Amino acid sequence: MIEWVSRRTGARPVPEPMATSLVWAAASGCALVLVGSLNALVGPGRASLALIALSLLAAVLGLRAHFAAAPGTAVLCWLFLNGFAIPPAGTLTWAGHRDTFWLTCLLAAALLGTTLARLRQAHAAYRRVTPGGGGSGGLGAGGGAGEREPRG
Repeated sequence: MIEWVSRRTGARPVPEPMATSLVWAAASGCALVLVGSLNALVGPGRASLALIALSLLAAVLGLRAHFAAAPGTAVLCWLFLNGFAIPPAGTLTWAGHRDTFWLTCLLAAALLGTTLARLRQAHAAYRRVTPGGGGSGGLGAGGGAGEREPRG
């Protein structure tokens, strides 16, 4: 009979977040492409649609970023939102309440993505290390995939 055994022993490392400069480069490039494609498909002046799309982008980028990258990610997304998603294109303006709201939404999305990633990683690490938490985690024999009880 063949017995399947994991070759890796011990707890798996938590994935390292990406470098902040790499996250900001991705935010700049993706925001440019996103706002450009939205302007081409639905036309300029659709700030609410662009805000939703850029907030989702900030949240996705936050999944692999440090917490320190969130403010820069929000500002970069806001620059493309303010500069290219609303007329006149290419001109940065500041309209107090509107831009404060936009920056807050983008920062909240980036922080939410980062927080969700850290919670998911902490939960997975906890399940690997605790006895009966879904895996042996190096705390005893057994703990194979076939021996787990379904969680409900």
